[in-house]
Amino acid sequence: MKELLTIIARSLVDNPDSVQVNEIAGEHSIILELKVAEEDMGKVIGKQGRIAKSIRTVVKAAAIKENKRVVVEII
Repeated sequence: MKELLTIIARSLVDNPDSVQVNEIAGEHSIILELKVAEEDMGKVIGKQGRIAKSIRTVVKAAAIKENKRVVVEII
């Protein structure tokens, strides 16, 4: 799921080299922290958070296959 989030984020931003994904794993849940450049923050969040919500939906759908719970935090 970390790779999936990285691919999605890099395709959205102007500075793909500044995209960082940190994974914090627990027994049943995973927290993915997404860091992007300051000027790319709006592109990842989108109007009224629509893109961020879509990213979370796609990553959660991938996590269901592995019976995991995923939380995506945009920092």
